[in-house]
Amino acid sequence: MKRSLGPIALMFAAIGSIIGSGWLFGAFNASALAGPAAIFSWAIAAVMIILIGLTYAELGPMFPISGGVVRYPHLVWGSFGSYSMGFVTWIAAAAVPAIEVTGALQYASRFFPFTTAVQYQGATQHILTPVGMVVAVLALALFVVLNYFGVLLFARINNVVVWWKLFVIVLVIVVFLIAGFAMVSNGARGHAGGAANFTDFGFAPKGFAAVFTAVSTAGITFSFLGFRQGIELAGETKNPKRNIPLALVGSVVITGILYMLLQVAFTVMVPTSALKKSGGWINLTFTNDAGPLAALAAGGGLIWLAYILYFDAIVSPADTGLIYTTITARVSYAMGRNANAPKWLAANNKHGVPHWSLLVAFLAGCVLLLPFPSWQALVGFITSATVMSFGTGPLVLAILRKTHPERPRPFKLPGGNVIPYLAFWSANMIMFWAGWGTNSKLLIMLLIGYVLLIVFQVTNRKGYRPPLFFTFGASWVIPWFILYGLVSFFFSADSPIGSLKIGGTTFGDIMFFWVFLINAVVAGFVYWLAVRMRLPKEQIDLYIEDATRESEVEEETVAGGHIG
Repeated sequence: MKRSLGPIALMFAAIGSIIGSGWLFGAFNASALAGPAAIFSWAIAAVMIILIGLTYAELGPMFPISGGVVRYPHLVWGSFGSYSMGFVTWIAAAAVPAIEVTGALQYASRFFPFTTAVQYQGATQHILTPVGMVVAVLALALFVVLNYFGVLLFARINNVVVWWKLFVIVLVIVVFLIAGFAMVSNGARGHAGGAANFTDFGFAPKGFAAVFTAVSTAGITFSFLGFRQGIELAGETKNPKRNIPLALVGSVVITGILYMLLQVAFTVMVPTSALKKSGGWINLTFTNDAGPLAALAAGGGLIWLAYILYFDAIVSPADTGLIYTTITARVSYAMGRNANAPKWLAANNKHGVPHWSLLVAFLAGCVLLLPFPSWQALVGFITSATVMSFGTGPLVLAILRKTHPERPRPFKLPGGNVIPYLAFWSANMIMFWAGWGTNSKLLIMLLIGYVLLIVFQVTNRKGYRPPLFFTFGASWVIPWFILYGLVSFFFSADSPIGSLKIGGTTFGDIMFFWVFLINAVVAGFVYWLAVRMRLPKEQIDLYIEDATRESEVEEETVAGGHIG
C-alpha cells in the first residue's frame, strides 16, 4: 500500500462515511425519547466511539489488511474467535443497506405510501408497506448490480457526494437556527418554538436514563459508526503516528459538533403547536414526520429546503448503502479466506469482485427487512451488532501488548489498559441500552451463525479446515455472550423481568443506573478472561506472519479473480 494520504484526506474519508442516513432521523428520534437533553446523548456517544476507535488506531497501522475487524481476532484466538466476530460483523454490515433503503423510503412516503405509521412499545414507527418492501428489495438488488459492474465509476464521484452531505447538514443547521429565532421574534411560534422549547415542556422530561437509552435506540451511535474508514485506510497514510489519531478523533469531534448543533436547531424549529398536541417531547409527532427534517422545513414555509432534504434522503442513503454492500461482500470474502466459511465466498469475477459474496449479502439484506421493517427497529440491531464486533479491538490490543511488546507501533495508545478497558466497557453499555427486544434478536442470530459453522465443518470434508482452536475462542466468547444476554434480560426495561412493576416503578428503571457498575464488573471479568485465554505466542507469531505476507500480495489476489 502506498502511504499517500495526508491527515486531511484521511479525516475526510472518515467524515464522509460517518454522515449517512442517521442524521436525517437522529434528532427527531432522540427528541421523542429524551427531549432537549438529547444533546448530551450525542456527546456521550462521541466519547464512547472515540474510546473504541482509539484501540484500532494502534492496531490498524500494525496490520494493514482488508477485513481487519474480522482478521484481528484470528491472530490471537484462532478460527472460532474470528468466526464469532466475523459473523457478527457480517450481519451488521448486511443490515446497513437495508436500513438505508428503509430510511429513503420513509422520507419518500411523503409522495407515495411506501411506509405506514404504527404504534410499537408506546412509540410511533414507520414500517414498510407491501409496495415499500418490493421497492426495498429492488433497491438492494440495484446495489449488487452497481457493485458487480460499476463500483469503480461510483468511487470516482464519491468525493462529490461527501461534499454534498456536508453542505446539506450545515445548510439545515444554519437555516433552522436563523428561521426558528426569526419566526419567534415575529410572533409565529406556531411554526417554530425557539429557545423556549428547551424549558417550556421540560429539558429532560423522561429523566436522564432516557438520555442514555437514546444513545443506542435513536440512531445516535449508528450515526458515528462510519469512523471505521479512518482505520481501514490506516496503512495508506504518510505519518500514522500523527494522522491516525488526528483523523479518528477529529472526524468524530467534527461530526459530533455538527450533530449537536443539529439537535439544537431541531429543538428550536419544532412548532409549539406540535408540542402541545403531542403532550410534550415524549412521543413527539407532527404532520409528515416520516421525513422529520423535511416536514419541519415545509411547515416553516421553507419549501425549497424541504425538497433539498427529500433529494438528500435518496443520495445519502444510496451512497452509504452501496458502500456497505461492498463492505459486506468483503467481510464474507475475508471469512472465506480464513477458511471458516465456504471457499467459494472468496472467489472473484473478472472485475475483481467477490460475486457470490455479493449475492449472499443481497439475500441477507432481504431477510433482515422482515423482522426489522422500520428504520428505528433496524438501527438498534445494527448498533448492538457493530459495537459488539468492534468490542474485540481493545481485547486484541491488550493481548498483543503482552505477547509482542517489541513489535513496531506507528501509533501507540498511552495509558496502559485504562483506555482499552473503558472502550470495552463502553461497548457493553451501548449494547445494553439497545434493550432486550433488540439484543434477543442478535443472540438468536449468533445461534444461527454457530449452526451454520457446524454445518460447514461437517460438509467441508474435502476442503481445507483450519484448526478452530475452540478452547481458546469459546472460553471467553461464550461467557461474554451469556453475560451480555443475562444483563439485558434481567435489567432492560423492555425485558420480561425488567418490565415487572415494583411499587409502581419497573424493575428495569430501578436498576438502570446500577447497570453501569454491573457492566463494569462484567467487562472486567471478560477482559481478563479473553487476555488470559489467548493462543500460545508461537501460534500468534505464525498468524502474524501470514497476515503480514497477505498484506503484501492482497492487491494482486483481489484483482486477479482467483482465490489466494
